Amino acid sequence: MANAILVINAGSSSLKFSVFGIPRAGELRMLVVGQVEGLGTAPRLKAKNGEGTILADVRWATAEVANHAQALQEIAALLRSRSEGLELVGVGHRVVHGGADYSAPLLITAPAMENLAAFVPLAPLHQPHNLAAIRAVQEVRPDLPQVACFDTAFHRTQEMVADLYGLPYEYYERGIRRYGFHGLSYEYIAATLPSVAPEIANGRVVVAHLGSGASMCAMRDGRSVGSSMGFTALDGLMMGTRPGNMDPGIVLYLLQQEGLSAKQIEDLLYKRSGLLGLSGIGNDMRVLLASDAPRARLAIDLFVYRISRELGALAAVLGGLDALVFTAGIGENSARIRQLVCEKARWLGVELDEAANEQGGPRLSGVGSRVSAWVVPTNEELMIARHTRTLLGR
Repeated sequence: MANAILVINAGSSSLKFSVFGIPRAGELRMLVVGQVEGLGTAPRLKAKNGEGTILADVRWATAEVANHAQALQEIAALLRSRSEGLELVGVGHRVVHGGADYSAPLLITAPAMENLAAFVPLAPLHQPHNLAAIRAVQEVRPDLPQVACFDTAFHRTQEMVADLYGLPYEYYERGIRRYGFHGLSYEYIAATLPSVAPEIANGRVVVAHLGSGASMCAMRDGRSVGSSMGFTALDGLMMGTRPGNMDPGIVLYLLQQEGLSAKQIEDLLYKRSGLLGLSGIGNDMRVLLASDAPRARLAIDLFVYRISRELGALAAVLGGLDALVFTAGIGENSARIRQLVCEKARWLGVELDEAANEQGGPRLSGVGSRVSAWVVPTNEELMIARHTRTLLGR
C-alpha cells in the first residue's frame, strides 16, 4: 500500500484538490488533480491523473452537492474508485490567514481552529471556506491528521518597520499590522530559483504573483523583506474584483456621505471592484485583452500602472533590483501584460527579449539586460504537500 497526501484549496464555491504520492526517497509525485466547482449553483467534478488522462467529469443537481462536506465525500469516492493501492496519511490545507503568531505550518487541533476562526474578518473571501474544508475532512475522516499551511507565514521574516501602520502603537499590539499574502506561492518561487535561475536566487528579486488575486513581494536571499499586500488581501495591486491600495478616507465617505452599510462596502471592495468594476465587462484578463472597449483598455492600463508603481517601491525597499519574476495565472500566461510591465521597467534596467517573452521564457530579458526578467510557474499545492510531508515525518 503506497502512502499519499491529499492537498485541499477551498474557495467560496469550489474545492480544488491534489493527491501526491510519497516515494521512499525524492520528490513528491502528483497523482491526481481536480476540483469541484459551482457549489450551491451548478456543481461539477473534474479530475485527471498525473499524465493528464481524465478520471472524472461529473455534474449534479444543485442540492446533491451543495457544500464542502458533500464535495469532499464525492472526492473521497472518486479516490477510492480510481486510486487503488493508495493510502492517505494526511491532508494539507491552504489557509490564507495565520496572523502574527503562526509563522510556519502546523498540525490542526481544536484550539488552533478557534484561533484561526478569529481571522475570518481579515480574509472573508477565503478563511471561512478554508476552515470549512478542514471541518469537512474531520467529518469524513476524523482519523486523518491535517496540516494548515498559511499564505501569511512566508512574510514573517520582514522587519517590524515593514509591518507597521502609522496608527497608535496599541493597535499594532492588537494585531493591526501588515501581514502579506500569497506566501505559499512566493515560498515555492524562492525554493525553485536556485535550480531555474541560480544567478538571481540570492539576489534582490521582486516576484509578481499576477492572477485574479495579485500581489508583489520583495525578496533578498530568498526571504521576504516587503510585500504589496497588508492587513487584508484588499491592499496593494488592483485585482480581478478588488481595488487594491486606496485612500482609507474613501471608506469613510462611502459610510457617511453615500450611506452604504459596512456589509455593502465589503461587497463593493471584495466583489465589485478591480478589473470587473472598472471595465464593466469582467475580471478575466484574457477577455479584456481581446476587447476593443475603451474601459477594458483603461482597466488594463491601471493594472499595469499599479504593478509598475509597486515595482519601484519594492526596488527601493531592496536598495536596488537584480531580477523581476512573473508567476501565477496572468504572470505565467499573458505575454502582453509581461511586455507592458517590462516596458515600464526599462528605467530600472529591464530589457525585454520579445521573442523569449512570446515563447514563455523562462528568461525573458536579453543577455545584456542589467536587470533580468523571468517567468517561473508557481505550485502552491506542491508547497503544501511538502510541508505536510515534513510535519507528518514521512
